[in-house]
Amino acid sequence: MTTETAAPPVTSAAALGTAAAETGLIDDPTAHRVLTGDRPTGPLHLGHYFGTLRNRVRLQDQGVEMFVVVADYQVITDRDLADRLAEHTENLVLDYLAAGLDPERSTIFAHSAVPALNQLLLPFLSLVSVAELNRNPTVKDEIAHSRQSAVSGLMFTYPVHQAADILFCKADLVPVGQDQLPHLEVARTVARRFNERYPHADGSAVFPRPQALLSDAPMLLGTDGGKMSKSRGNAVALGATEDETARIIRGARTDADRRIGYDPVDRPEVSSLVLLAALCQDRAPEAVAEEIGDGGAAALKRVATESVNEYLRPLRARRAELAADRGHLRQVLRDGAERASAVADATLREVREVMGAVI
Repeated sequence: MTTETAAPPVTSAAALGTAAAETGLIDDPTAHRVLTGDRPTGPLHLGHYFGTLRNRVRLQDQGVEMFVVVADYQVITDRDLADRLAEHTENLVLDYLAAGLDPERSTIFAHSAVPALNQLLLPFLSLVSVAELNRNPTVKDEIAHSRQSAVSGLMFTYPVHQAADILFCKADLVPVGQDQLPHLEVARTVARRFNERYPHADGSAVFPRPQALLSDAPMLLGTDGGKMSKSRGNAVALGATEDETARIIRGARTDADRRIGYDPVDRPEVSSLVLLAALCQDRAPEAVAEEIGDGGAAALKRVATESVNEYLRPLRARRAELAADRGHLRQVLRDGAERASAVADATLREVREVMGAVI
C-alpha cells in the first residue's frame, strides 16, 4: 500500500495464543476448529499463498476441522457492484483446490448460501460501538484504497461480519496475517461481550474467544512496494502463466544498490523479492541474497522468477486440470453450504434461546 497502516504488534491479544495454539494442534489437532477465507474479488496470489493458504492446507492435513468461507457478500463493502461475482467465486474455489484444500476434509462455502450466518450480524452489531468500528486500523486503510467515491456503512460493519463468519461455527483458531489482527480482535470482543450479556442458564459461555494463528512468513510486498493485493494489480496470481510471472516480477520496484542483501527495514522492496525466492526454495533469505551477491536487480529478479515458476508448476498443472470441470467447483460449494448451514442454524437457535427470543 502506498500509505500503509503499520501492522499491530505481535503482542496483541488475538496473537498471544499463537504459540500455545500450535502446541495444542500438535497434541490434539482434532480438538480444534478453524475458520478462514477470502473475498472473491480476483485470483489469489503469492501473498495469500505464503501468508495463509499454505498454512490452511497444513492444518487440514493435521486433522483440524476447517471451515473456508468465500465471502461473496463482503465484496460490496468497498465497491459499487459485485462484478463477475460467480466467476470469481468459482475461481477462488479453483485456487483452493489447486493449492491442496480437500472438500472432503474442509467445508468450503459461500456467505450468500448460509442465511443463518448473516442473521448473526444484527445481535453482534449491538455489542460494538460506533467509535470502536471507526478506529479499526485495517478498515481505515481499506477506506483509503476504496474504489468508491463515498464509503458505505458496510465498510464499517465489515469486521463484525467477519466476527459472524468466525463465531457461527465456534472456531477457536483463525489463520491470519498481522494486518488482519484488528479484525480478529473485534471477533474476540464480540464473543466476550455476548458471553457476558447472554450466558447459558448454567453460566457457561456460548462462544469461544478465537486465537490467531500467525503465519511465520513476513508480509510480502507487491511489485509497487505496497501491500500485495488483488485489487491493486501488484501481485503474481497463483494461476498466472510463467511468462506473466516473469513480466510482473521484471516490473517490480527495487533500488540502486547493486549488492543484494536482505534488510527488510532499510531495503524493503529488494528484501521482499529475496524473501519470495527464499520461500519458494525453502531456504533462508540471507543465503539467497548472499548467493546473488553483486548481481544486482536483474539477477535478483531472474532468481525470483525462476524460483516462483518452479515452485508453482505442480499447483498450476492441478489448477488447469480442475478448471476443465466447472460443475465440480459448483458442487463443492453446494456441498459445503449444506454442511455450513447445519452448523449456522444450530448456532442461531442457541443465540436466540439465550437472548430470550421466541423460537
